[in-house]
Amino acid sequence: MVCLFTKLKNKIAIRGSKLNHDDFHLVVNAWIINDKNEFLITQRVATKSHPLMWECTGGSALINETPIDAAIREINEELGIKVEKDTGILVGTTRRYYKNCPDILSVWLFKSNVSIEDLKIQSEEVKDVMWASREKIINLFNEGKFEANSLFDKIINYCVCPNI
Repeated sequence: MVCLFTKLKNKIAIRGSKLNHDDFHLVVNAWIINDKNEFLITQRVATKSHPLMWECTGGSALINETPIDAAIREINEELGIKVEKDTGILVGTTRRYYKNCPDILSVWLFKSNVSIEDLKIQSEEVKDVMWASREKIINLFNEGKFEANSLFDKIINYCVCPNI
C-alpha cells in the first residue's frame, strides 16, 4: 500500500518504509456517533500491533486522498458502511512524532445510526465491534483496553459538549 506525504514535499512511500524526522504521512481517525451519543468502536485483530485493543476506525491515506476521503474509505473498508462527506466534522489535526514513521493525524466525526447487524467488518483488521457510551470507552481506556489517539479528550467529550 502506498501512503501519502504532505503535498508540499511531493513524496510517496511504500507502507512500512522508514521516514525521515521531517517527513509525515497522513493518518485519519474516523469516529462515528449515533443519536444515543454512543460511539461505534472496533477491536483490533490479534495479529495486528496493539492486539485486541479497542479503538475508533482509521488508517493511512492513499495517494491523492484528502483527509475526509481517507476517513470515508476507512469506514467503508473496515465496517462496510457508507457515510456522506457532508456529515463529517473535522475535530482537529495534529502532528505526531513516532520513530521512523511521523504522521499528521486528521480526526473526523460522523453521525450514523447503523445497526451492528448491518456491518460487514473487514476480518483482517477488525475482530469485534460495538456501540459504546462515553463512560464505557473511558472504562476501557482506564483498563488499558482502548487505544486513545490524539484529540481523544475532544472526541470523548463531544456527547457532553457537542459544539466542537
